[in-house]
Amino acid sequence: MNLIKIEQGGLNTGTYQFSVLGEDHPFRIILSSQKGSEGIELLHIRMEADAPVQPSPVEIVWHIPAVDIHGYWHPAAYRNRRLHVDWERELISKATYSAPVGCLFNTMGRNRLTFAYSDALNAVGMLAGVHEETSVFKCSVKLFTEPMAPIRTYEAVLRLDARDMPYYESLNEVQRWWASLPGFEPAPVPEAAKLPVYSTWYSFHQNLNPEDIERQCRLAQDLGCGMVIVDDGWQTADNARGYSYCGDWLVCEEKIADMRAHVERVHAIGLKYMLWYSVPFVGMKSDAWHRFEHKLLTVFENLGAGVLDPRYPEVREYTIGLYEQAVRDWDLDGFKLDFVDSFYATEETKDKRDPEMDFTSVPEAVDRLMSDVITRLKAIKPDILIEFRQNYIGPLMKKYGNMLRATDCPNDAVENRIRTIDVRLLSGETAVHSDMIMWNPDEPLESAALQLINVLFSVPQISVKLDQIPTEHLEVVSFWLSFWREHRDALIEGDFKPGKPDALYATVCAETAEKRIICAYDDMVIRVGDPIPERLIVVNGTFHARLVLEIAEDMGAAQVEVRNVRGDVVESYEMNFSAGIHSLQIPGAGLALIKREVK
Repeated sequence: MNLIKIEQGGLNTGTYQFSVLGEDHPFRIILSSQKGSEGIELLHIRMEADAPVQPSPVEIVWHIPAVDIHGYWHPAAYRNRRLHVDWERELISKATYSAPVGCLFNTMGRNRLTFAYSDALNAVGMLAGVHEETSVFKCSVKLFTEPMAPIRTYEAVLRLDARDMPYYESLNEVQRWWASLPGFEPAPVPEAAKLPVYSTWYSFHQNLNPEDIERQCRLAQDLGCGMVIVDDGWQTADNARGYSYCGDWLVCEEKIADMRAHVERVHAIGLKYMLWYSVPFVGMKSDAWHRFEHKLLTVFENLGAGVLDPRYPEVREYTIGLYEQAVRDWDLDGFKLDFVDSFYATEETKDKRDPEMDFTSVPEAVDRLMSDVITRLKAIKPDILIEFRQNYIGPLMKKYGNMLRATDCPNDAVENRIRTIDVRLLSGETAVHSDMIMWNPDEPLESAALQLINVLFSVPQISVKLDQIPTEHLEVVSFWLSFWREHRDALIEGDFKPGKPDALYATVCAETAEKRIICAYDDMVIRVGDPIPERLIVVNGTFHARLVLEIAEDMGAAQVEVRNVRGDVVESYEMNFSAGIHSLQIPGAGLALIKREVK
């Protein structure tokens, strides 16, 4: 281990030259470098002060040549995988937003540098930007960008991985590294978290009634769904959106007269029952407003609500008590906990001091709140389900919950694919769910099917009224959900190999030892890869009537069964797959099942 103690300066590890930037910080900074396996380096950062002080920003900087690097992935990138420049603002991550990791990759989707930080709780700025004058990347991690409690010491680790490997493997190793850190252990994932869901949000919005919900539950259970999430609206008679009636979390009896009996009927149908709560919001028209209006981080006038300040133990106890009471009174199976990313201090509240507060740092208070939520709920129901929504999908959120959902992208199949895959790249064993799937009932069958085909590598959530879509659409949903259930072992539990980030994952592969499933979402040559398992399934996520496969080595004779968008067999034949290019006639939104002969 190389070791250097500095006041201002840097550390040369032989691979990287690290510099420490920051004005007037009172810390003695010790950097030490630890070599892992070839291509991996761990930079240990220790900061010491003579007395507790509130830290000012400190930046750890290093540079790498801009050679064979063509894109930059980070958890909040969405469709933008471009290279940044060094004068841009850094991307901030913290417990309730994104995750402290970035990946520079080349045009083949190979890792060139993945860097990740161990402090996923506090606000951390991450940057990899091109310096125009020298064509090198300035990479940096900026600490203490938001107020935190006075400290005497601070320790963290920066992990750098420059190995030539697929980007998704380097990111998967980052999530494993995080999971190995003390206090980051992911919550166990119940089986119910891995079953398709019926959601009321897009299909009902706030216009809820138990009879209609239960009717949809029966239809959804017939399709293979294992759970319903009843979303916003159950707590208010007002259907005008907004959050002015959040905070009391009492059932609106005009909508659901007997919540316990309603949940029992859904359980009898065979579905688990989850209920939506907005964790931080307290509405101006709620009784709770008068109790907490002076214990808020901020007020959103346009939403008619304020954000509770979790630095108060009274706020945390009130919030957790609501969830405990709901589980006991209504026998809920879980919660959709929304808007956790709204827990942030403003200029007016960041330095607030109140003897009733037991935390100075908002991230630390949120960590205490969410840790206590899952601990106390599991004490009541050990297999409790907790869903969080992108962008709060970092390693600490996996500790607080067991389901991570793509953020809202109604009717947008492509965006749903991008977002679910982005989340999966760092999810590990935690269940990743699609945003709720919806579509226009006048859509062609193939277009409706693409909503499901684009999220095959996540747990699908459905949010259309199943008795109000055409019969042909229902057949499409039934087929693709049955396909998903049959191949769940590969799709969400197998080896996951998404295509290039800059191509927005135009192909995605998942496999077990026995089968490989490849989905193509654009008109392109699909490299099947070697060795080819006994079963190869190719899904046509386009409107084209054929897919083109490239076979690297002679595969020999195989049985081919082609199915259309509804799962009907339209062709079955034997074909010899020699090395080279093969064009298969597969209907749009259909698939081919290829089973090679084993001698």
